[in-house]
Amino acid sequence: MSSKTNTCSLEDNEYLSGLRYARMIQRSLMPEPSAMEKILNDYFVLNLPKDIVTGDFYYVHQKDKYTFLAIGDCTGHGVPGALLSILGISFLNEIIQSITIPHANRILNTMREKVMKALRQTGQIYETKDSMDMSLCIIDQEHQILQYAGANRPLLFIRDGHLSIYQPDKMPIGVAPIIEHSFSVTEIELRSNDLIYLFSDGYADQFGGPKNKKLKYRRFRDHLVAIQHLPMQEQYQSLITTFKKWKGDTSQIDDVLVMGIKI
Repeated sequence: MSSKTNTCSLEDNEYLSGLRYARMIQRSLMPEPSAMEKILNDYFVLNLPKDIVTGDFYYVHQKDKYTFLAIGDCTGHGVPGALLSILGISFLNEIIQSITIPHANRILNTMREKVMKALRQTGQIYETKDSMDMSLCIIDQEHQILQYAGANRPLLFIRDGHLSIYQPDKMPIGVAPIIEHSFSVTEIELRSNDLIYLFSDGYADQFGGPKNKKLKYRRFRDHLVAIQHLPMQEQYQSLITTFKKWKGDTSQIDDVLVMGIKI
């Protein structure tokens, strides 16, 4: 074997080792199952990175009477997406620790300001257009009120068998190609057994099936309605089985993240 081959192999091993270490750091920033179980009544997290590290992230945090839930979907996947995800988690922590009475839309507004500043985005054509999409929910445990704000990511909500779709603002967290405005907020009075689903676009965008087409958002929604009666861990198993069956031998095209919570 040539010295050139040996050098390449060594560099590859060092690169993979570095990625695995980065994955460990990234995972350490997301909540452990033991911590989530203390905060949430019943839930699942389906997290299938396309690569060793991921551009999707989930966030669960308790502060006083408020529970914060979020998923983020950063531009790209792999290393670039992972770096953005670490920024997103860090900014969420920083913002939430600094506020007393939280407002979901104001948190997204502040997130956008921080991301644009960190990436030095001022709206010029030559600048990077990296950004993140996000669904953010805040549950007031005392009054059982949920606030939702979204940057390109909707909220799916099931009550008594009926699915409601809460649409996001059509702009990312970061510089946008449209005129930016304040994010909006929706409030929902919660009841026992309500179901909340936050997700990135990777599940619905996966190619596969008999004609090698996208699974699509409608099929994903219909499947959630069909399995809503199942315990959350059985819903998780059904979603992952359906995804893998649809994908078949096709390559995974993006990071996949779905978080379901039962009130």
